[in-house]
Amino acid sequence: MHAILKDPALWSLILFVIPLLFRFPIAIALGGAALAVSWFWGLGYQMISYNFFAGIAKFPLLAIPFFILAGIIMEKAGIAERIIQLIKELVGSVTGGLAIATVGVATFWGAVSGSGPATVAAIGLILIPGMAIAGYDKAFAAAVVSVASGLAIVIPPSIAFIVYGVVTETSVSALFAAGVIPGIVVAIFMMIFVYFISKKHGYRGTPRGGKEALIRAFKESFWGLLTPIIILGGIYGGIFTPTEAAAVAVFYGLFVGVFVYKTITIKIMFEILSSTVISTAVVMIVVTCAGLYSWVGATVGLIDKAAALLLGLSDNPFIILLLINVILLFAGMILDAISIYYVFLPILVPIMAHFGWDPIWFGVIMTVNLAIGQVTPPVAVNLYVGANISNLTMEQISKPAFPLIFASILALLVLMLFPSLSTFLPKAFGLY
Repeated sequence: MHAILKDPALWSLILFVIPLLFRFPIAIALGGAALAVSWFWGLGYQMISYNFFAGIAKFPLLAIPFFILAGIIMEKAGIAERIIQLIKELVGSVTGGLAIATVGVATFWGAVSGSGPATVAAIGLILIPGMAIAGYDKAFAAAVVSVASGLAIVIPPSIAFIVYGVVTETSVSALFAAGVIPGIVVAIFMMIFVYFISKKHGYRGTPRGGKEALIRAFKESFWGLLTPIIILGGIYGGIFTPTEAAAVAVFYGLFVGVFVYKTITIKIMFEILSSTVISTAVVMIVVTCAGLYSWVGATVGLIDKAAALLLGLSDNPFIILLLINVILLFAGMILDAISIYYVFLPILVPIMAHFGWDPIWFGVIMTVNLAIGQVTPPVAVNLYVGANISNLTMEQISKPAFPLIFASILALLVLMLFPSLSTFLPKAFGLY
């Protein structure tokens, strides 16, 4: 017992969990635990500083601030508003049409922002009031927007895939391609559930404005619709890397906002840059602290012991995979996606290698799981944003969100059973 209490691996876990229980920020919990263990067990100050900066000194991570900037630019440019108007004209008063279209818009906007909360903010301000006016229950509207926006980290370009690629040294381009079909699969499952819920409650939209209104809406949204085509087409066509694509997305967004829609002014540009700096700083602080914790965990043997414990539970790869997904679902309730990648991936990579799992497929499974984690209380960041936008409580939008979360879990099981859904496009594009 005395030897166990002196185990630095145990203390690295305890010192991480205790601050979380007291609602400390995740970066403080990770960084504090890493620094405390390093101090008491003499792991070396030089290595602490080295690992702290090495965590963010990676070229693929440059894509994160650029994609954050691009997403905010396109939001301020009014692209989301114009795309939503086009969708309204397409679905009209079809049963559940506007709710189903909301899932589609969230999926599409994920290809612009790469962030779940940013997608909720961008489309929720327009769609939640719009659905309420059309006769939909406001809590249901907020739930649909919040849950569907989780797809933003699955549909490329995805900040989550960038982090996964960096940690596992996997091709980010291949991960981007792998996320397309699974993202559509999850969206289809959500749409089916949304349709039956809408049919049960008699939810319908507003009548179409006619052919001229549809053509006008298409012309207005044309430049926005080109965004994912330019970004993803450039990546898969080998024209530029994901990091370069992020920079291209920034300049394209500025071109549309300044010269086409003329919605971005100098004042708005300052707002865009300040929001980008704040969002990027939060992400990068978490990345550095999580990377430091991962190094400490590997050094003191926490990662090896955790991996051995999981492998010792069963020899059946499917049972281990189910167990991993359950652990990740629970982790998603209290941790953000980036922290989960850095904390759990060092443990999961040896298990991946042991069973011979495809890292691209596993990356998709993990990311879809973490997308669900964005809407599972108590730490459901998408639901928090949706609640704030709709002026409702978490409890009010959590209830209508659960059927959609269940739909996402069913889609996750399908993706687990059929790995080719994730690997087809990367292989077709020759990305791995």
